[in-house]
Amino acid sequence: MDDTISAIATALGVGAIGVIRISGPEALQIAGSIFRGRTLLSRERARYMTYGHIVDDQDGIIDEVLAVYMPGPHSYTGEDVVEIQCHGGREALQEILRLTFAHGARMAEPGEFTKRAFLNGRIDLAEAEAVMDIITAKSRRALMAANRGHRGALSRKIRTIRTSLRQLIVHLEAVIDYPEDDIEEVTYDHAAAVLRQCCDDLEALVREGATGRILREGLRIAIVGRPNVGKSSLLNRLLQADRAIVSSIPGTTRDVIEEQMTLDGIPLVLTDTAGLRKTDDYVEQIGVERSRTILENAELALVLVDGSRPLTEEDRALLNGVRERPHLILVNKADLPAVVDVAALQEEYGKSCCFPVSVRTGEGMDRASDFLKHFVCGEGTDEALGTMTQNARQQTLLQSALGHLKASLADAEQQLPYDCLTIDLTEILHELGEITGEDVPDEIINEIFAQFCVGK
Repeated sequence: MDDTISAIATALGVGAIGVIRISGPEALQIAGSIFRGRTLLSRERARYMTYGHIVDDQDGIIDEVLAVYMPGPHSYTGEDVVEIQCHGGREALQEILRLTFAHGARMAEPGEFTKRAFLNGRIDLAEAEAVMDIITAKSRRALMAANRGHRGALSRKIRTIRTSLRQLIVHLEAVIDYPEDDIEEVTYDHAAAVLRQCCDDLEALVREGATGRILREGLRIAIVGRPNVGKSSLLNRLLQADRAIVSSIPGTTRDVIEEQMTLDGIPLVLTDTAGLRKTDDYVEQIGVERSRTILENAELALVLVDGSRPLTEEDRALLNGVRERPHLILVNKADLPAVVDVAALQEEYGKSCCFPVSVRTGEGMDRASDFLKHFVCGEGTDEALGTMTQNARQQTLLQSALGHLKASLADAEQQLPYDCLTIDLTEILHELGEITGEDVPDEIINEIFAQFCVGK
């Protein structure tokens, strides 16, 4: 990190304002070489926005700009940073970037600004990864969760667990070094109590990780049922738009229709599928097979049945197929005389996840919305979402550490030798340290930041 990097920090294209970011030991010198204003950029005017022009010695004025110098370590990267705000046209940005290269900067690699912030100790690895979650947030709740992750909500919980485990290791090693003190029973009881609490804390983080992934990527919902039960009408009702063709002719929907929406800050990915039935129509058969695949991969099966007609074998087969997985059963057409016994279905499949609705009139749809919100967030408040920003890498490490921690707890309860416990606990510390970056290989660091956009 002894060189200076530069990149466009805003999206390319036509816009009101574009930003070029320069970071490194020569940031002020490089910016000063191309910036001309009544007041020069200097350490004496750090963090003051300065008006001027970017000038090329050969071509003259390139653009009218504002520039600000932020000396390290109190900057985004922890080193000297200059940001130049110019007009947001592609040519202006590219010309100013070219001038920074001509005066000694090099092109920043993807994520290199955030990587430098991590390597300079301004943020840890979990906080750095939350930056990408902020950029890609698909809803207000996702943005709130990502911001809390960036402020260290997950990191603080991980560090608390690591501190407890580290202190336990020190205690066990002290007992190993001084075996003449007969305190084995007390030591094993203490170890089991500490490990049990750490298990509880890690289990909570793992559970919350599922919510965090939904907030980032959206809850994948498969709308399934027989033909003509109202699946396409339900999709249109949820989207409040005529996205799917609605017809009384069976088999109208032959292909998968996928749409995204946000429900009270929760991103949803809705998939309207072809009606599940036996058919001789080759094209419809393909749609039915795709529907079954979508159902298998969905995180929530939203099953629609026609409450104005008796349940068929196909209805029963579908209901039995989702019994052991997350599901919501909507008995549609509540505005018509009821034929299906909703109470019997509720007793069999759960009262909270089975109730009557009318997609046509909107009756019961508020209850369906409440179910979806509760399914994602449970009883948690917005503040609780601060620890729900784990990505796949972090979630894998948490699950692995939890498995090893449970094994260590069993060993402590069986009073296995202390050195066996300390070896396992040291491995758990390593796994948790990979989450915050305190104990992570360089190749993993490079792989993480390579996923960032250039300029961030």
